[in-house]
Amino acid sequence: MAATAAQKVHRLKTVYDTKVIPVITEEFGYTNVHQVPKLEKIVVNCGLGVDAGNNKGLEAAMKDLASITGQYPVKTKAKNSVASFKIREGNTIGIAVTLRGRVMFNFLDRLINLGLPRTMDFLGVNPNSFDGHGNYTIGLRDQGVFPEIPYEVGGKKNGMDVTIVTTAKTDNEAQRLLALLGMPFAENIKSDQFKKKRLKRHHFMSKGRGRK
Repeated sequence: MAATAAQKVHRLKTVYDTKVIPVITEEFGYTNVHQVPKLEKIVVNCGLGVDAGNNKGLEAAMKDLASITGQYPVKTKAKNSVASFKIREGNTIGIAVTLRGRVMFNFLDRLINLGLPRTMDFLGVNPNSFDGHGNYTIGLRDQGVFPEIPYEVGGKKNGMDVTIVTTAKTDNEAQRLLALLGMPFAENIKSDQFKKKRLKRHHFMSKGRGRK
């Protein structure tokens, strides 16, 4: 039986429409609904290293990312040659996927409620990882935090970067938007505390070095 219009609307989109908009409008004093920040897209990318030149490894990585995000990724190419890394312009160096609409809300919901909580000793995401333009990036060290990726003892762990692009004009508005959607920001955390935990490139708070 075909899904109804209501069934096609993702749960998190309903939360945004019914709860986030009224709260954030009152807090920031918006006078027009078009002023309310919203999610524009989510970009997920993975650098592949040696697997980029391995057809079997590349195909496996693409299938894994498709399983996690619900959308098949595209290959990313090197814009310049880097002799020290034996990379030539045009070589495949990673994969990426751009999510919008329902698939975007579905992935964000699963990231917040499945992926992040499965990170070892998770204490919250870094509130200082906004770019100054209302966009936020989270680095995950191990895609295995998603249930679609089977855990293998001693197996290679592939990470990924998740960039959440919003229409917010300021980082403060963007952070409030994501917090109301359920993003678990760590409280009273300074950037140097993340650096001391050797997680400068990975914007989640963890005492461990991956899952056991």
